[in-house]
Amino acid sequence: MSDAFSPRLVNDPFGDPVLYVGLRYQRRALLFDLGSIDSLGLRDLHKITDVFVSHTHIDHFIGFDHLLRSSLNREDEIRLHGPKGITDNVSGKLAGYTWNLIQNYPLKIVVHEIDRERQKISSFRAAALFRPEEERLVPFGGFLLDEPSFAVRAVILDHRIPCLAFSLEEKSRLNIRHERMEEMGLKRGPWLDELKRRLREKAPQGTLLEMPIQDGGERLTLSLKEWRETLVVEGEGQKIVYVVDNLFTPANVERIISLARDANLFYCEAAFSQADEARARERYHLTAAQAGELARQARVERFIPFHFSQRYEKEPDRLREEAMAAFIGGAS
Repeated sequence: MSDAFSPRLVNDPFGDPVLYVGLRYQRRALLFDLGSIDSLGLRDLHKITDVFVSHTHIDHFIGFDHLLRSSLNREDEIRLHGPKGITDNVSGKLAGYTWNLIQNYPLKIVVHEIDRERQKISSFRAAALFRPEEERLVPFGGFLLDEPSFAVRAVILDHRIPCLAFSLEEKSRLNIRHERMEEMGLKRGPWLDELKRRLREKAPQGTLLEMPIQDGGERLTLSLKEWRETLVVEGEGQKIVYVVDNLFTPANVERIISLARDANLFYCEAAFSQADEARARERYHLTAAQAGELARQARVERFIPFHFSQRYEKEPDRLREEAMAAFIGGAS
């Protein structure tokens, strides 16, 4: 059974931080941070429905213009989720261009701004020349998205400004018993995704669903309950955590460990060598060893350090080695 999430860092560890996560069974993608995304093709860009911006320093937000330019003809809206101030940042970006010929473009950008216990939601439509509209306030209880198959949570960290860290969590893994399918002569195909979707959305158990049989054009019809009992094994879902730009303080450490606990993949900034801890503290960043310690304490399965300071480019393995030594060595 392949993973539901297909993550990859868009740039190398010394480049702008951007994590692209394909949702394998939804033909959809999520983007964590919005640094340089020039290497992403239109096919990948057009799959993005939600962008989660940690903060709007230039290396985390410079890609907004590229995403905007490639999306003007999109029928579906793009949602941006970010910290306090992101609405003004988006408004300022949009105000930097002349939009007198775009009234017929369909694009709509919806910005979710997180500020402590509330979200401010604002819309920007090409048809309205990207003027802000439809502003409303809703409570924020930690979740940015909460869908039938997955959720995205966020915590606010201290980078001398608010900086969001994110957790992408599959709610459960619905594995198909392929050996049972073969015994029943069933064909593989999109209907398996439909079965999973209905189960996750808790459709009525008596709902009938047809499945194609391999030989001929016959179809087998069973209730959702019968299909679940026959073909589906439910397991623990995948969890991916993304953490950047924060100071190693007790409050930040507590929030990160709580968010990242038992993650399958933990992407964490490791900007400075431990020998330069004073510089890291001055810049409100983690050292590689501190990132490794966070990964160890959170008991993550796999730790991916990244977002390295360019001052170490002549020693490309140094920060990774320090980070992994703290992660693995600290556990002995």
